[in-house]
Amino acid sequence: MVIAPKTHEELPEKESYRSIPIYRFPFRNNLNDRNLDQLIGMRAKIAGLKRAFAPDLVHINAVGVDNFFHLTTAQAYRAPVLVTLHGKWPKQADAVVEKTLRCADWVVGCSAAILDEGRKLVPEITSRSCVIYNGVEVPSISPLLLPFDPPTLLCLGRLAPDKGFDLILPAFEVILRCFPRARLIVAGNGSDRETLERQVMDRGMHRAVEFVGWVAPWAVPDLINSSTLVVMPSREDSFPLVALEAAMMGRPLVATHVGGLPEVVVPMETGLLVDKEDCDGLVKAISFLLERPELAVAMGKAAQKRIETAFSWEKHVDAYDALYRRLIGESLT
Repeated sequence: MVIAPKTHEELPEKESYRSIPIYRFPFRNNLNDRNLDQLIGMRAKIAGLKRAFAPDLVHINAVGVDNFFHLTTAQAYRAPVLVTLHGKWPKQADAVVEKTLRCADWVVGCSAAILDEGRKLVPEITSRSCVIYNGVEVPSISPLLLPFDPPTLLCLGRLAPDKGFDLILPAFEVILRCFPRARLIVAGNGSDRETLERQVMDRGMHRAVEFVGWVAPWAVPDLINSSTLVVMPSREDSFPLVALEAAMMGRPLVATHVGGLPEVVVPMETGLLVDKEDCDGLVKAISFLLERPELAVAMGKAAQKRIETAFSWEKHVDAYDALYRRLIGESLT
């Protein structure tokens, strides 16, 4: 059974996926409104679902203020608790996250970087925590040759400040001076889209930069296939799937040295890393690869090989399967 936040009005409160029931609740709305009756009612419904379903294990797959609803219904049905740390949680959620981690039987980080953040907040979880890297399935299409005529850069993800897409625009303006036929594709939606589009117009780059909006997961491999390299100028990133997807399609990655990105990119082997907020570094790294097509191709192939062995979907699933079984088994002894 899945209990999830209802993040959009059009999402149904209840549905199923392959016979798995999914229940959605407007967690954030009710916490923000501080409507006591609604909070009590929602907590009662979740407690009832736990008692009726009688789970062998509760997996909290991300942390934040929403964890309040697990903590306040934990006594409804006792089961081992596994917590996975993904993205960076807001500072105001520290108290709830801290209590969630303390109550967990085991904590997983999707990267060593994000797990380290959890261990700093609650040092006692160090002995009951580990890293299980995100994984990606092998796409149904094969990687195409890297296009260099014209070279195409791809930025893919949420258009939000933490992704740093505003940093690629001044860098790309310089790139165009040396590679006037270069193109930049920005894929995704978010709060920064309008600002980014305006900056492109102000810099006179509208003919070279294309905003394609949100891309369905099944269409991502084709989009990556159209690029020469993928750029991730992130300010924060616990362990982005885009980095794995790019490597799986044989694309070298130019990324910032933040969060879990250094755990994906092997410098000068599968891509290049630059410092956060370093536009000049982005220019140098991108230019370095565009000026050396053979090296860029070799890095892309090395990235694909590494992803297939170290970050495969099968390895990810098997690690969680073994952990589920161990935690459930220990709870029965």
